[in-house]
Amino acid sequence: MKESKASAEWKGGIRDGSGKIELATGPFDGSYSYASRFETGKGTSPEELLGAAHAGCFSMALSFGLVQAGFPATSVKTEARVQVAPVEGGMSVTNIFLTTEAIVPGIDEMAFQIQAETAKKNCPISKALAAVDIQLDAKLVS
Repeated sequence: MKESKASAEWKGGIRDGSGKIELATGPFDGSYSYASRFETGKGTSPEELLGAAHAGCFSMALSFGLVQAGFPATSVKTEARVQVAPVEGGMSVTNIFLTTEAIVPGIDEMAFQIQAETAKKNCPISKALAAVDIQLDAKLVS
């Protein structure tokens, strides 16, 4: 079983504190704060990293499904917008909007949309986020 690791450290209070997020493999090391998470401050946020993970996972899942269906993609590019909102008991990730554009020679629109929906349903990050409303806008481009 593959296991991935990341770590985070927070110092100080919620509004005046700051934190650092690190990936065990080293390609990312970034700061985060209340302002970067809930306002327009400099740095990243856990939600931004969640979006990156979801976009990466979905792109790979769609590419895999397309290969299995006999239509290898030239390119699959996905953006994930993650919304956080107050709910009863605190803040929650409420919506994720996936927007993907793919270049897939030889596939028709209906077959592409079926593969995109299947990838949305079956990518491991989508499964882990089953309680979140995940919406998909999939475009086949030439």
